[in-house]
Amino acid sequence: MKAFITGVGGFAGSHLADLLLSQGHQVAGLVQPGAGRKNLAHLAGRIGLHEGDLLDAPRLAGILAAERPQRVFHLAAQSHVPSSWEDPSATFAVNVMGGLRLLEGCLPLREELRVVVTTSAEIYGGGPAGGLLTEEAPCAPQNPYAVSKLALDLLAAQFGQAKGLSVVRMRPSNHAGPRQGPSFAISRFAKEIAEMEAGLREPLLEVGDLEAARDFTDVRDVARAYLLAAERGKAGEGYLLCSGVPRRVGEALDLLLGMVHLRVRVERDPALSRPANPSHGKFSFGRLEADTGWRPLIPFERTVRDTLDYWRERLRAGG
Repeated sequence: MKAFITGVGGFAGSHLADLLLSQGHQVAGLVQPGAGRKNLAHLAGRIGLHEGDLLDAPRLAGILAAERPQRVFHLAAQSHVPSSWEDPSATFAVNVMGGLRLLEGCLPLREELRVVVTTSAEIYGGGPAGGLLTEEAPCAPQNPYAVSKLALDLLAAQFGQAKGLSVVRMRPSNHAGPRQGPSFAISRFAKEIAEMEAGLREPLLEVGDLEAARDFTDVRDVARAYLLAAERGKAGEGYLLCSGVPRRVGEALDLLLGMVHLRVRVERDPALSRPANPSHGKFSFGRLEADTGWRPLIPFERTVRDTLDYWRERLRAGG
């Protein structure tokens, strides 16, 4: 199988490329012009890389026509919630119009193609208090990022039905793990604690709301879910992708602090808390498991430890 990944140089995209290659598939992907490629350094010469902007429709269509993949995984996005408040227009341009351009570029290949479009569990807001969130829950996006992902989710469903394109929509919860950028809480905590260990930072960690609950799924479990959805998911379906366990953000910090021999002072900085920040309830991956056999395998403690080890290695390598 030949696969094409938008956002292949990103956090989840690079892990998906690893998984696809390990199973003998050919991989090509799209990277933003000027974007860093550190996540792909270990794959040099093993994947086909194309520079291009999602909003450049002719360029995108030309790349897809040249590659002729059987599977397209659309992962590229503006995925940072605080940035979506700062610049909603840019978020909508990338997440909605960029997704539309990708779907349009896939149309000439529709007879042989399955497209996996990544939206977000954020389209549901925090979910029902004390209940179980399933795909049938009403959508209640709480920030511009979530609104843009809901628009993409609806667009992908309608586009697939109207144009005869086989599309599966994935709605992942927060994911975490090695290679995640430090603008996300667990990765930032791990990076700064690794810097403290190395004597590069004083042992003071500023944090936002540690009581907010999130459903964190390991990025490697996420990559496996994307591949299984491409192989076994139902065309037109939308799937929640989650661990099924809501956790306090502070739980990750407690684990990290227990992994180092440091006395770290933790201080609350209100500027680090996002607006409209509801805690997440319990999410269900039941539909995804029923259709594809997927369930999460990697324990949360390993996710946290591997993230810390990733930043330790980056520091040792001078990154």
